[in-house]
Amino acid sequence: MKIDFHTLYLKKRFPLRISRGEILGGENLFISVSDGTLTGWGEMAPGDTEGAATVAEGRAQLEGFCAGGLDGAIHDIWARAHAGGVGACALAALDMALWDLRAKQANMPLYKLLGLARRGVVSSLTVGINPPEVVFERVPLLLARGARALKVKLGSRDGIDADKAMFTAVHDAAAGSGAALRVDANGGWSLRDARHMMDWLAKRGVEYVEQPLVQGAEDQLPDLFQSRALPIFVDESCRFSTDIPAFAHCVDGVNLKLMKAGGITEALRIVATARAHGLKTMIGCMGESAVAIAAGASLSALFDYIDLDSHLNLDPDPASGAPFIDGVTLPADRPGHGGCLNA
Repeated sequence: MKIDFHTLYLKKRFPLRISRGEILGGENLFISVSDGTLTGWGEMAPGDTEGAATVAEGRAQLEGFCAGGLDGAIHDIWARAHAGGVGACALAALDMALWDLRAKQANMPLYKLLGLARRGVVSSLTVGINPPEVVFERVPLLLARGARALKVKLGSRDGIDADKAMFTAVHDAAAGSGAALRVDANGGWSLRDARHMMDWLAKRGVEYVEQPLVQGAEDQLPDLFQSRALPIFVDESCRFSTDIPAFAHCVDGVNLKLMKAGGITEALRIVATARAHGLKTMIGCMGESAVAIAAGASLSALFDYIDLDSHLNLDPDPASGAPFIDGVTLPADRPGHGGCLNA
């Protein structure tokens, strides 16, 4: 198979500020895998904690691994690459490209190849950490775009009073829209603040809280879980299916991301493991275009909650294949996962 790499800078329409800092955009690596007739597409959004901090690092990992050939089943290729030290975000690009190619060879949409329906629940659109005056400008734009759920980023470095002021602004700006409100603290709270904020947010109609405690503080989850006022989902604390058994007794659900998990192959295992432990499931995203979002959306029938919206905040999105229809992110209904770079 022929493998090509493409690097593009993805600029965000609105800067995304979370508890760990602000993101204006970044370089992503796109990979195409061709059998001579058909081409599969994949994408890597680099990350310090995802195994490849830069495009160059991810590309070097993939070139080294692919030099040995891509023979065998996709699950076997994934296992070899993971064991060989290919970072999760780089492996995600290769894995989704291989699944895309395999579905195209079968002349089937990927969701159908996997035995799924082209179906998904409402996808949250993200409201980053901002002063209230910015929130009052931003939220109406998201609602006008068709948002039926808003994910509010909290965990401000200015403390929980700043979080309360910002959430109140979102709540007021969205009043009357019917949009669901969800919260992601990105590990920005202490145990005491998490307990207080969850009580406070529950009284204001929030559906759940994601990653209330920082990764590494999982030993505090049982205490928080015991008296929780809202369902708890973990994100940064869950990267692979093998992580789940350790905290399954003290969370309500897990949020997987293709960049953390290494692609579709491990995502399927994460869902199966979560369900076996009676947990809810969610799929989220990082700074990806419609290529990776389409790959994630191909699995959307498996999830209780969906946060596949990063492509909607790009200026412009260099790819297509993940339409946002009536508040739901879906894969384009064509062979493969549906995503590809625009010509």
